[in-house]
Amino acid sequence: MLAFTLKRLGVALLVALTVSLITFSMIYVSGDPAIAIAGEGARAQDIEAIRKFYGFDRPIIEQYFNWLIGALQGDFGRSYTLRQPVAGVIFARLPVTMLLGALAIAFALVLAIPLGVLAAVRPNSLVDRFALTVAVVGQAMPSFWFALTLVLWLGVHWRLLPITGSDRWQNFVMPAIALGYYVTPAIMRLTRAGVLEVLSSDYIRTARAKGLRPMAVLFKHALRNAIIPVVSLSAVQFGFMLGGSIVIETIFQINGLGYLAWESIQRKDLPTMQAIVLTLSVIYVLLTLLGDLLNAFLDPRLRVA
Repeated sequence: MLAFTLKRLGVALLVALTVSLITFSMIYVSGDPAIAIAGEGARAQDIEAIRKFYGFDRPIIEQYFNWLIGALQGDFGRSYTLRQPVAGVIFARLPVTMLLGALAIAFALVLAIPLGVLAAVRPNSLVDRFALTVAVVGQAMPSFWFALTLVLWLGVHWRLLPITGSDRWQNFVMPAIALGYYVTPAIMRLTRAGVLEVLSSDYIRTARAKGLRPMAVLFKHALRNAIIPVVSLSAVQFGFMLGGSIVIETIFQINGLGYLAWESIQRKDLPTMQAIVLTLSVIYVLLTLLGDLLNAFLDPRLRVA
């Protein structure tokens, strides 16, 4: 297990380093960052002063390593528009996004796993077709359209839930449903396929031949092994939802990292955009690593793969 952990950790570090290189290069994608900060119509002297003040006149390699060392210490620089340390802004908004992601993945798991299990136990039945319909609709329907539909019915017509804000728990109901439903089909299909495969295994037939109750066979023997791939997928989907929350947070005006990213794009606040991309990317890498380690713990065969 130690060798497997070290191997996965090395891969995660390489991925994180690659992400840091790509994130740093963002500042030069749109051209000269000094001109972007100074704005259109700025004088050449002002642009040169900004270039020296922020260190844009230094070699690229030196700029990257200075930025990387600062990021490792929690220093992402200062926001161009907010005039305060980026790290403070990030850490103030991060818990909101994490809470939204946790609620969304919880909604997806609560909906997807039971449907997947029922569809596998009763293949080609009405339950299976209903699960297939839920999967097809969830995969085909854009999350922003579903979010706007929830706003229209639950927020405007029926007035059951608040539309914007993040002060109360009710504010997270519609965003969590809109964000979680998008990843529900993948988890449900994987659960159904896993349970179907396990139910046809020899040890399941042996358990049934011993006279074990069907519920005991399903939950104690079949589901325990079928759920292993779902663990890894859920970790990946959780990280995916954190990165994709920008649309949902913008629609519902939730003060998380997604909404901050939208504000930073509008204001051309490059340090804040860099910090958001790097933070969410590192979280995604860590979640993927955690999913691999948990899978290896549950299934020792994966440790030698």
